[in-house]
Amino acid sequence: MIIAALGVVFGDIGTSPLYMMRDAFGHAGGLPLQADAVMGLLSLVFWSLTLIVTIKYVVLIMQADNRGEGGVLSLASLALRTGHHAPKRRAVLSVLALIGLALFYGDGLITPTVSVLGAVEGLKELDEGFVPFIVPLATVILIGLFLIQRHGTGAVGKYFGPVMLIWFTVLGILGLSKIIENPGILAAISPHYAVQVFWNYPVQAFIGLGAVVLCVTGAEALYADMGHFGKGPIRKAWLFLVFPGLLLNYFGQGALLIADPTAVRAPFYLIAPEWAQAPLVILATLAAVIASQAIISGVFSLTRQAIQLGYLPRMDIRHTSHTEQGQIYIPRVNWLLMIGVIGLVLSFQSSGALTAAYGIAVTGAMAIDAILAAVVARWLWGWSRWSSLSVFGLFFLIDVALFSSNAMKIPQGGWFPLAVAIVAVFVFIAWKRGREALVSKLYKEAMPIKEFLSVWNKTTERVSGTAVFMTSNPGVVPTAFLHNLKHNHVVHERVILMKVNTEDSPRVPDGQRIEVEKLGKGFYAVTAHVGFMERADVPSLLEQCRAQGLAIDIMETTFFLGRETLIPAQKSDLNPIMAGMFFWLHSSALSATRFFSIPPNRVVELGAQIEI
Repeated sequence: MIIAALGVVFGDIGTSPLYMMRDAFGHAGGLPLQADAVMGLLSLVFWSLTLIVTIKYVVLIMQADNRGEGGVLSLASLALRTGHHAPKRRAVLSVLALIGLALFYGDGLITPTVSVLGAVEGLKELDEGFVPFIVPLATVILIGLFLIQRHGTGAVGKYFGPVMLIWFTVLGILGLSKIIENPGILAAISPHYAVQVFWNYPVQAFIGLGAVVLCVTGAEALYADMGHFGKGPIRKAWLFLVFPGLLLNYFGQGALLIADPTAVRAPFYLIAPEWAQAPLVILATLAAVIASQAIISGVFSLTRQAIQLGYLPRMDIRHTSHTEQGQIYIPRVNWLLMIGVIGLVLSFQSSGALTAAYGIAVTGAMAIDAILAAVVARWLWGWSRWSSLSVFGLFFLIDVALFSSNAMKIPQGGWFPLAVAIVAVFVFIAWKRGREALVSKLYKEAMPIKEFLSVWNKTTERVSGTAVFMTSNPGVVPTAFLHNLKHNHVVHERVILMKVNTEDSPRVPDGQRIEVEKLGKGFYAVTAHVGFMERADVPSLLEQCRAQGLAIDIMETTFFLGRETLIPAQKSDLNPIMAGMFFWLHSSALSATRFFSIPPNRVVELGAQIEI
């Protein structure tokens, strides 16, 4: 499991040595290329990796597992589950989770771009004649990566772990070779060098924090991927391989820069002997592709969670593995990512130009994690108010300092992840509020089902078989049922009003999955509970009703689904822009038949016009 975790969890943070030291002393970083500044930067890197990655994420936040799962939505679910919040505070926590998710989409666009560009740029160290081919080659690699997504990563995924094992080993060996030449570089572990660089170069050091944050990009992936591998393998891989390998490489690059300041143009590649630079470019490109694959898979996973939790419309979610539930492919998201990534490559042209945009998304997401973790520590872990505020307040201040430094780069590209996040949050809110308005319209004047059954005339013709009416509220008569009764004048022998509830936990135990309520006169209310990481397979869920005395033969069952046509209302609960977005999202949503895996030949759709 440790080797497998290397191939998925650590790709993003593991490719940061490609560009971090270069950018810290380049035009974007601002630090002067002098020995004391190099020592100060290395001290900042050491303590950032120690405090943010090791203590904040590996030790503390990974304790906040939502039935084994991690990530911003899982953390927010835990925070909301505490029950110690007024409605306004719960709304604030929900919005923070949505912002964190939105920032992750920005990260999902930038990470593949900057990683692959940073790796391919090593070609110019071999021969300046390769420079015109860097952008086209990176574009081809990225297009190929997105084209193979529909086939899944099962075939090549087994090689990801061994490749990353080689990668981190090579990082450590290359760094160690330069540290041996200048062992005094290890003194940078002392925090006084970090303080000294701010004392000597206050403005440049603050700007340089924007480059320091690059060494912790991907820290949130350790927590987000916890459900795939568990805490143990991730912690062991970080502490015994990844952390040492990264530190050795950063310190080795620092030793090189002190000895040869001209190496600042590409310290990662120049740390290697000349004969090893070509193989290193190939290895770096493989590592960058693996890092990109990990972030793309993460975007697919979080999108599925957002759909299940009601923040995005239904989409086509394809499972690319018969054995691994987490391996999924979402075509619409894949193509949107590809268009965005290729657009970034062609617009920014280099990894150095893109790193200005990188830190905003990462530091914003980390600050949100700190707030949510403080709530969990206070109310779920039983920490005192002083302990939770002091510990996670410190981490929040660090995150804010890093975010503030990156905010200075908004004109140079930092605007991009912010723009992506704003658009994403608007989409989430438009869909959520639009669905609430639609459900309110559908059920506002609906008759309670028990009241209907008490007055219903049983002389209506009953036909054999089972009818399942999918509904958001099994307590009232579905509109589709009334339409069927009005036009066909029949009622099936058994009528099931079925609701699928997505819970705020990743998975639901089998014993808690199905609730069956007998309403009388052949009517049943069935509520199915699924986790936000699970697939809502309605035929499979109905099969589980057998354990509660309700045996259902799918091939003798008819599913009645409502299909609403939305028309603008003169007085809408939504503003015109939000209403327009909701109308478009609703029209492009995947049909309930496909989303719930219902056999198409067993479905009857009944339409209705709804004013929103």
